[in-house]
Amino acid sequence: MNGQISGQAILENVRRYRGIASLYRQTAAFRPGQSWSLLEQASDWEARALLELEAYFATRMDYAAPLAA
Repeated sequence: MNGQISGQAILENVRRYRGIASLYRQTAAFRPGQSWSLLEQASDWEARALLELEAYFATRMDYAAPLAA
């Protein structure tokens, strides 16, 4: 059960990080002078989301490994 709660928290972080990245991309569309900086920040937030997803699947694999043995 504890793994489920942390898994849900991880997925919520992924949604939050991707939402922030989306806002940076939208802002970049309306601010051409700052677009490279804004797109770089969006990329950073997407990277955070990917790290969270990796943590989510690593956690799930840790719980599934004893079941497979």
